[in-house]
Amino acid sequence: MNKIAIVGCGNMGLIYANSFLKYKITNQENLLLVEKNAERQKSLSAMNLGQVVTTDSPLIKNCEILILAVKPQDFKELAKSLRDCINTNCVVLSIMAGTEISFIEKELNHPLIVRAMPNLPVEISMGMTAYSTKNVIPHDKIMLVENLLSTTGRTLYLKEEQQLNAVTALSGSGPAYFFYFMKSLIDAGIQMGLEEHVAATLAKQTMLGSFHLINSGNKTMDEFISSVASKGGTTEAALSVFNEDKMNETILKALLKAEKRANELAIK
Repeated sequence: MNKIAIVGCGNMGLIYANSFLKYKITNQENLLLVEKNAERQKSLSAMNLGQVVTTDSPLIKNCEILILAVKPQDFKELAKSLRDCINTNCVVLSIMAGTEISFIEKELNHPLIVRAMPNLPVEISMGMTAYSTKNVIPHDKIMLVENLLSTTGRTLYLKEEQQLNAVTALSGSGPAYFFYFMKSLIDAGIQMGLEEHVAATLAKQTMLGSFHLINSGNKTMDEFISSVASKGGTTEAALSVFNEDKMNETILKALLKAEKRANELAIK
């Protein structure tokens, strides 16, 4: 069984803990939940997911993987106690938003760093996680990271770490865009006289069915659009408004602004 330490056992840290146990990547004996807050330690112990230890525990030295799931602003102080607890062969997997590999390397004095950007659907094992590494990490260790991340959905390796800012804008923030559009569809349905639960059911199932259609089909997005939008019909009428208002340009502008903000917030 893989020996894994999760530093920062908030929502995301616990999602990983449960996934690793569910898919038998590790077991309770080999899973360390690293927490410095005494009250939080008691809560974690009651969950019975793994061994609850402090940030200076000697048990961390035995781990093959250490996952950083803390808030970026808390990392620098935390690194002071962690840097002496990490063995030379341990891979550090960071899911801290906007925290660059070079910064983590410097603070931990450790070269084996992988940086990942998951999104919200990891909660139901349907997430999208892109990851990158700056240094040459042995293939077997990359595969170990891949196996861990795959327990929460799909994964994608990026050669260029800088592309993670675009990933943040597209898939990291992406669920909020879908929620926004879904809310707009439901609100429009209500405005047209439908009851809220009816509008919500129609919008949700339409989104779900459309996803499965594009995921299993081999058409381009334009071909899928054309298959619904007949000449002079209702769909074409709606799409004409999107085109008149240049919705595609608005979406591009929004994502570029999100990418720019990700770069501004980066801890280097």
